Formats: sequence, C-alpha cells, structure tokens
Amino acid sequence: MRVDWLSLTQFRSYVSLEWRPDAGLNLLIGRNAAGKTNLLEAVGYLSRLKSFRGAADPALVGEEADSAVIRAGVASAERERLVEIELRREGRRRAQVDKTPLRRTADLLGVLRVIAFLPEDLDLIKRGPGLRRELLDDAAVQLWPAAHLDQLEFDRALRQRNAFLKTGDRDETTLGVWDARMAQSGGRVMARRARALDALSPHLMKAYSEVAADGAKVSLDYIPDWWQGPLGTDSAASYADALARALEASRKIDYERRMTTVGPHRDDPAFTIDDHPARTHGSQGEQRTLALAVRLAAHRAVFEEVGDNPVLLLDDVFSELDSERAAALAGALPSEAQTLITSARPEDVPIQGTAWTVAGGEIQ
Repeated sequence: MRVDWLSLTQFRSYVSLEWRPDAGLNLLIGRNAAGKTNLLEAVGYLSRLKSFRGAADPALVGEEADSAVIRAGVASAERERLVEIELRREGRRRAQVDKTPLRRTADLLGVLRVIAFLPEDLDLIKRGPGLRRELLDDAAVQLWPAAHLDQLEFDRALRQRNAFLKTGDRDETTLGVWDARMAQSGGRVMARRARALDALSPHLMKAYSEVAADGAKVSLDYIPDWWQGPLGTDSAASYADALARALEASRKIDYERRMTTVGPHRDDPAFTIDDHPARTHGSQGEQRTLALAVRLAAHRAVFEEVGDNPVLLLDDVFSELDSERAAALAGALPSEAQTLITSARPEDVPIQGTAWTVAGGEIQ
C-alpha cells in the first residue's frame, strides 16, 4: 500500500499543500514544530478517521478556518482509490471514497492500512492496561476491518449496562438483557483479540531480537480473570458463554459499585521480558525496544494476513535510540513498504531515502 499523493487544505499548520511522497522511504527533516508530525497525522487519519494523537476533529482544523480537507490518492495491490475527508470545526465530518459518501467509518477501513511508531509508544509498556487493550483492538481492525463493528457494539452494550446500574434499579430481568448483549458482542471482541494476539506473537520475539540483539525472551501475556487460562483461538460463542457467566456472578458487586467490574474492558494484557513484568523489571532501553518490536510485529502480521505492506509512519523515533539500536531498527524495517520518517536531525537516521525539508507550512 502507498499514498501516491496528498493534498491538505487548512489542516493543522498547512493552509494549502500538495505532496507526492516517494513510494519507498521518505525522510521528513525540519525543526521542532515545523509540521512534520502533522503530515504523518494526516496520513494516519486517512486510515482510521481518527488522529493517532487522540485529538478531536476540531483541533485538526487550521486556526483561521471553519473546515479542513484531506485528499489523497491511495494505491494497494488491488486498486487505486481516491479518499476525501472534510473536517469541520462545528458539525460532523464528511468522507467519501471514489466520490461515494461513506455511511460509516467501517466503510473506509482497509482502504489504507497504516502502522505508526510514536515516541509515546513507550506508554504501551509503562502505563495502564487500557493502552494494551487498545493495541490488540487496533491490530484486530488492521487485520480484519469488521472487528471495528464488534468493538462499537460492545462499547454500546457496556455503556447501556453501566447506565442501568447507575440508576440503582435492581431489576434482574432488565440487567439480564444488557448482560446478554454485552456477552454476545464481548465474545466477538475477545475472539478477535485472541486471533490478533496469535498473529502478533510469532513476530514479536523475532522483531525484539533483531533490534535488541540481547537474547531476551519477550511476550505479551493475556489472562482474563473471567476466562480459564490464557487466551486461545476459541470460538466467539465460547468467550460469550464465559463472559455471560462472569457477568451474572458479578451482579452483587456491580450493583454496589454501580458499574460493570468484569469483562474485556477490565482485562490487563501485560508484556514480559524473561518472564518478568516489563513495566517494572525492564530497563528504559529494553522497554523502548519492546515498544518498537510490537509495531514491527504488527506490520509483519498485517502483511502476512493481507499480502500487502501497510504504510509505515515513524515520528521522531530514531532520536530516542542509541546508535546501535538505531542501526538495528533501520535494518529491521521492511524494504518494500512506503515509509515516512520524521527527524529534526538527519544524522540520527541511519537509513537512506528521499529527503524532504519541512518548514513554514511547505515541503520541498
């Protein structure tokens, strides 16, 4: 997959931009706050209709504008597509592919797959479990776009169950309705997470060894409290049945706390290094290397599943690495993927490609 051309109007710091990135490696050089990350953010938005920085749509609109437009020609092994998105400071965004308006986000997923390496990826290792759950859910969507709909349905069922619990009403029949909906959608989410974990795991160890070269054993372990043992490639129905039993068993405490205390939204996947928790036992260098290895593993898993390389985005990643790890990461990057790398110091990036200067809302 690749972005053949990108057009931005009033997007972040870009009043107007027309850019044709190279199909291979692109090195975006510029001072801090020059707009390098904004370019990557625009490409990432084309993939998922959301900012990888977590910014709301109005924040992406230029300061003096009411709306922003992202347009791009996107090519894959199958076909070439035209993606157009209008973001509004007020009101809903509009998006279309090949001049056909999208009815829902799911209609865009899979048109362009993107894997992003970000400085804050270290939080995947060091912070709470929510980011690791999101990692698996995002990987599932990249692998199987229909997973997005399962996640939406589960989130909706969870909100409805929590809303009922907050009323203080102890109507068992009504709670049973929400339990059933949450269990069915949660079972599908868990089956996808398990498959995503199964797809990532073989690549994680190899990617880590390529970048670290220290022989450490790494893994992402996922053992839900409501499931018997680690995740396996069980059916969605099996996960749904187990979740339904767990929800029923937790009703007393859920009534007391007025919230859902068990389920996929509370699970704690954890990274390990040599069978020890990476969050507490890993050095800063080991944790950073593991975060990089996760993204490499995701890229390789998606390529293995769909047969086409996702676009790679690396935002100021090399500046955080010593020269040995930087060289190892450069050697581990897939040579056939379109790659966009940002850096304030080109000497930090030990890899050759088409160099672009980013400054003043322009790229040359």
